[in-house]
Amino acid sequence: MLIKKEQDTIKAYFEDSSNLRGGFAQEVAYPESISELAFFMREADLGKVPVTISGGGTSTTGSRVPFGGAVITMERLNSILNIDASKRTADVQSGVSCEDLKRACEKEGLFYTAHPTEKLASLGGTVSTNASGARSFKYGPTRNYINRLKMVLMDGTIYEIHRGDRAICRGDSKITLPEGRIIEIPMPGYKMPNVKNAAGYFAREGMDLIDLFIGQEGTLSVIVEIGLDLVRAPNKIFGCFVFFGKETDAWQFSREARMLSRDKSEKGRSMVDALSLEYFDSNALALLREKNPNVPLNKKAAIFFEQEIMDEREGEVAQAWTELIARHDASLDDTWVAMTEKELEQFALWRHAIPESVNEIIRRNGFQKLSTDIAVPDGKLIDMLNFYTEILSRQKIQHVIFGHIGESHLHVNLLPASQEELGISRNICLELVRKGISLGGTVSAEHGIGKIKHRYLEEMYGRKGILEMAALKKAFDPNCLLGLNNIFPKEILALV
Repeated sequence: MLIKKEQDTIKAYFEDSSNLRGGFAQEVAYPESISELAFFMREADLGKVPVTISGGGTSTTGSRVPFGGAVITMERLNSILNIDASKRTADVQSGVSCEDLKRACEKEGLFYTAHPTEKLASLGGTVSTNASGARSFKYGPTRNYINRLKMVLMDGTIYEIHRGDRAICRGDSKITLPEGRIIEIPMPGYKMPNVKNAAGYFAREGMDLIDLFIGQEGTLSVIVEIGLDLVRAPNKIFGCFVFFGKETDAWQFSREARMLSRDKSEKGRSMVDALSLEYFDSNALALLREKNPNVPLNKKAAIFFEQEIMDEREGEVAQAWTELIARHDASLDDTWVAMTEKELEQFALWRHAIPESVNEIIRRNGFQKLSTDIAVPDGKLIDMLNFYTEILSRQKIQHVIFGHIGESHLHVNLLPASQEELGISRNICLELVRKGISLGGTVSAEHGIGKIKHRYLEEMYGRKGILEMAALKKAFDPNCLLGLNNIFPKEILALV
């Protein structure tokens, strides 16, 4: 196994998209097999060497940034092991990128539903955070499609679990490892919000054991192989950018589109059946205009949506959306339509250009990006949007709002340009987080907690909930070495 220690060579592994600074490590290991990985982990455990797992580097929460010890990169464990078109399943190693899997699936007439903004995101990273992306509006998060995980625990034990193997309950949960060691699992007692959620360990009475390891952020095990469920590739996907003169019109448009898409009763049936529903505020449009000068100057917001269609229903679907657009004071003259795969790819590039532009501003300003990942119940979305408007109007800090409005899940990105603005931005984010929690929401819908959102998670679950998570981690990692400072501060481990 290759191990590199030259700091100039390995410093690229000390950062991710969060712009969290100060990372360092003594070495980076590049395992090429599960046996190599298991040996390295066992030796690190015996030597009390902290280990941080590195994915594609697309995390916005600092999860792969190490602060000492060793880094394990999964980039050489990057094979697509099998795609079974008849069963609509795939088996992959965790270093495979989502984009490579997408292309391989398309050749088999299949569709991998996760659609993260970052094309370099690895499968292991998306499983570790229960990521989702725009198309989770229709298909749900990564969790829904994981049927098998092969992992290495901190002591080098290789452990494989299939969905349906067993359920676990609070107060009586044990697993027996291959060599006979028994782990008693202290299931947390907190109640997760009933929204799209990637905040802390998944904990629900009678849950499938595999779900414990999805969204763990590299703190319980190193995921090596992933078994995935796939769906049939759609016949065609079309997409639209709809521009609005008022933000509130965009909000109400998305609200009705969500309701029509999810109401499948005979009475409520509509040809509107969105695959994704994405929102962009006026500041996001300004960034998009830098890439595409054709973005209308007099518009305050936009909705990007996609839908799968069959050729014979194309006209009916287009008519249904046309009527919906007209009901919410948007002009068809200012609506962009993509009907071919090439046009849709261009739309995706524009959509993805917004977070890229945000990151460029952050790098230029030289301060950490502060962003929220809040999702609230659908009935509370307008309350949350009004609160965003109220809070952000008080300050003149540059900000951008965009994201998955169909799931009542938006990202507020604050872009401070001074130390003073950084402090103000932190206070704003905390206000937004507290409001989201008060409405029954989550502090992280898809990005996880990582190293920079500890306080938000404690606001959500309280100190008791954080201590319960720490106790669960110690059951799998008694020496407290794996993924330190992800999800909760490492100091918490000394309290349980």
